[in-house]
Amino acid sequence: MKHLHKHDLAIGLQKNCQLCGSDKLSPIIDLGHTPPCDSLLTKEQLNEPERHYPLRLFKCDECDLVQIDYVVDPKVVFHNEYPYLGGITETLANNLKNGAKRFVKELNLPKDGLAVDLGSNDGTFLKGFKEEGLSVLGVEPTDIAKLATSNGINSIQEFFTEEVATNIVKEHGKATILTAANMFAHVASLGDLMRGAEVLLEDGSYFVTESHYLLDIQNTLQFDSIYHEHLKSYSIKDLIYLFDCYNFTLVDAERIPNYGGSIRGYAQKGKNGVQSQRLKDLLLKEQEANLYSMDTWDEFNKKVFKARSDCRYLISNILNEGKTICGIGCPGRSSTLLSFYGLTNNEIPYIAEQSSCLKVGLYCAGQHIPVIDEKKMFDEQPDYALMLSWHYSDQIVKNLRKQGLTSKIIVPLPEVRIID
Repeated sequence: MKHLHKHDLAIGLQKNCQLCGSDKLSPIIDLGHTPPCDSLLTKEQLNEPERHYPLRLFKCDECDLVQIDYVVDPKVVFHNEYPYLGGITETLANNLKNGAKRFVKELNLPKDGLAVDLGSNDGTFLKGFKEEGLSVLGVEPTDIAKLATSNGINSIQEFFTEEVATNIVKEHGKATILTAANMFAHVASLGDLMRGAEVLLEDGSYFVTESHYLLDIQNTLQFDSIYHEHLKSYSIKDLIYLFDCYNFTLVDAERIPNYGGSIRGYAQKGKNGVQSQRLKDLLLKEQEANLYSMDTWDEFNKKVFKARSDCRYLISNILNEGKTICGIGCPGRSSTLLSFYGLTNNEIPYIAEQSSCLKVGLYCAGQHIPVIDEKKMFDEQPDYALMLSWHYSDQIVKNLRKQGLTSKIIVPLPEVRIID
């Protein structure tokens, strides 16, 4: 741990590893300069200048953490109008609520306990705890906290820090479980968060984290899960290292399907926790997959460029033949794919989204593709539709076919394929 630092990152270019502090970083892929993925534009803003930031992926030669090398100000990334709702995807909403209910049972959580969720968004995850009888509190930095509170999930609009944790303990007492689903890799001031977790949790209680999983990113070529929110792409090896730096022990982990493949880590407060066999098996699987080897990531780079070339060629042919096309779904990751592939409103005239999506009526930053109600797509039945939420393609395609969509669907990754 000779490079150990406080894990609190300055805004801007990072010359050292975000986990161990080493200055030995090897480049994996350069995705160019892009705007923050969820900073969508109004029609008026299309005529104004836009900020773009470097989006490059590196691997640390010492601890093997895969990470981007530029931290955008969190206030820019998670702005007040942040347009993401966890409950909008049926599969995800069910996964979140069922996950919470499982924790209550498997971790023997007391029914009079307090569950705190970080980056709690619209409170979908906490609903599961509330239905089991626990008190709940969400910590969410964007205006979505107000929406959650109005829906019965008590939430405070803050970034979680040691100071916020101290205030929660004063007002509500210590927590019996702390969760951080799909935000743990987003945090620039990670040291402050970890110290806050130490303050908030009772000894022996669990801090359960979820983040996109490096092995799945590598296996299924998910380069589009790389964007400015995702500062780090964790492996099991990294999570063990991180929790060991604080008064926690990573005792268990499991792979889950959320967001195209995530890892759920169970860290117990204190140093008496014992690693499960499942955790050891996952660590072994990473080693067998050569996940920490630069050869593996050089191959990843080549495959990404081939996928880009194949998709651009296909779309170019479709347009040259006079056929029509639109996009389906506008998750955060679509920003990376559209930007890196150089697809603008000239190639993709619109992206269809559910009417309840907060992005409808706005435009993708950089690419200026309008996000509109999916009714237009069903009315027009374009010849092709590019599936930007491809990591949920099975469920979405099934639903779209049920609703009568006849378009051929292009799934861009891990290899380009067409679903007739």
